[in-house]
Amino acid sequence: MKLGVIGLPNVGKSTLFNALTDAGAQSENYPFCTIEPNVGVVSVPDNRLDKLKEMYNPKKYTPATIEFVDIAGLVKGASKGEGLGNKFLSHIREVDATVHVVRCFEDENITHVDGNIDPTRDLETINLELIFADLDTVEKRLDKAKKMQKTGDVKYKIEIALLTKIKNGLESSVPARNIDLTNEEKLVMRDLFLLTSKPVIYAANVSEDDISKDEDSLPLLKSLKEMAKKDGSEVLVVSARVEEELNQLSADEKAMFLEELGLESGGLVRLINKSYKLLGLISYLTAGEKEVRAWTIEKGMTAPQAAGKIHTDFERGFIKAEIVAYDDLIKSGDMQKAKEAGLVRQEGKEYIVKDGDVVLFKFNV
Repeated sequence: MKLGVIGLPNVGKSTLFNALTDAGAQSENYPFCTIEPNVGVVSVPDNRLDKLKEMYNPKKYTPATIEFVDIAGLVKGASKGEGLGNKFLSHIREVDATVHVVRCFEDENITHVDGNIDPTRDLETINLELIFADLDTVEKRLDKAKKMQKTGDVKYKIEIALLTKIKNGLESSVPARNIDLTNEEKLVMRDLFLLTSKPVIYAANVSEDDISKDEDSLPLLKSLKEMAKKDGSEVLVVSARVEEELNQLSADEKAMFLEELGLESGGLVRLINKSYKLLGLISYLTAGEKEVRAWTIEKGMTAPQAAGKIHTDFERGFIKAEIVAYDDLIKSGDMQKAKEAGLVRQEGKEYIVKDGDVVLFKFNV
């Protein structure tokens, strides 16, 4: 999974990225500090994997990973090349979803590119620039399809109808992800690589004092949540400064600090959970003395499709899958006892893999 961290300059974007990835990106108080995107790869925390590691004592331990890309700050006019607009937009096309950091804190020492704090305006600024960029893409494709329609190929007539529908939606300020399309139309739209088709998590960056307050008591946050609800997007309330402090603590100190703040977990865990939910992802597990590993797949994948994530030969030559639920394996104590208790199942090609399944694939090529 690849997540692009975006936002206006000076909203705490790179500070949050640094804290979540410990990748050491620059974060100074001036626009365009991030010119080339910084990249950080983080392991997905998974207690189930840790337990399996204790059980098998494997030679290799491989958690799932997420790649975070810290993309240059955007300004009004980016779709026309203002600031670092063109670079910014091209980098967004490469990610699976965006984490849009929105400033919800006051600090006179950190300048705002528009002079004052207004999360709703900031969110609209970036959304409009992405819509403008998508409109440009759609209009160019539409012109090309209209020219090609003269060949008499019916596919161009279908493409023109779809592009016109998307264009009308964008012109009404509706992001591509929220335009009412059939599943078939969505597959065609995927080839357009539209920026506003990306799922979004709005990361509301609040102050250190506000992170432990009731969210309903924060007016800046309230307006952002209302907009996100209309957009059908997730909101993560986080304090980049608090995450920065957490990053310097030991595991025990971190647990105590989070408890004092009234938080169950740090920003990274909460962001990963929302990302998996937003993108419809789950993890299945493989375990043995050689390796304990988590594999990220789309919810609803069949056993052969999940096997293909390990190697294409596994999918091509799939015979069956030997599966035990993680909880059943842990309660049994080991795989042999789970088999003796009848908890290990043999599943075929139609089986839909579930989150937390511990799987051994049988295949023949």
